[in-house]
Amino acid sequence: MLKKALKDGSFVLGTWCDLPSPAVVNVLAKAKLDFVIIDMEHGPMDYTLAQDMVMAAECEATEALVRVPRLDESDILRALDVGASGVIVPHIETIEDRNRVVSYSKFPPLGKRGFNPYVRCGGYSKATPEYFDYQNNRVILGLILEGVSALKNLESIIDSPEVDLVYIGAYDLSVALGFSGDVNHPEVLKELEKAVKKIIKAKKCAGCMVHSASDLKKFKDMGVQFMTYKVDSAIIYDAISQIRGEFDK
Repeated sequence: MLKKALKDGSFVLGTWCDLPSPAVVNVLAKAKLDFVIIDMEHGPMDYTLAQDMVMAAECEATEALVRVPRLDESDILRALDVGASGVIVPHIETIEDRNRVVSYSKFPPLGKRGFNPYVRCGGYSKATPEYFDYQNNRVILGLILEGVSALKNLESIIDSPEVDLVYIGAYDLSVALGFSGDVNHPEVLKELEKAVKKIIKAKKCAGCMVHSASDLKKFKDMGVQFMTYKVDSAIIYDAISQIRGEFDK
């Protein structure tokens, strides 16, 4: 299980899925990724398609997380109801934001997640009393911190036993720091490394995006456990562009 791997301190590798395609997800899962993240903040998929994408990952024993489009109770509920292993919530800035994420993601007594057993997550049938504890223990709860104020409040924001993953959004962070899109700028990397150290100290899993094999080593050495290699569309584009360049020589 992905959640156990995170708790055990294992390094895991996945990618973002912005293309609205279960077939692409299935190919990526077949390539032995540990997880995929279905990106409903930037991708054009709805929850019907997201459910198919979750199942396409599970066919190859790869877990699927959903980045919901916003901090919204209905979005988090629907992402979990379609069977995602967890949610990643963007633009977390305060303790209050974190508390809302926990509340919407967990059943009582930990939160107030809505319950319907007749959805994919519920097995389409009546739930047993053990179901609620099982779901509370199964769901991965990830927060994306991507602004200067969020990083200043990082230690207090992530101080909750229900938070499993803290992902640093380097692209939005680069914009906030005045280095728009330059995720390798020394100031961006400096702030990212400071954040990762705080996350590790709090005994949480740190996550970020990587773009190359050298990035993998760099961020592993930094202590980043949860690494997303590019985005599905970029993986395809870069591969074709490279071979086209060789062809045109």
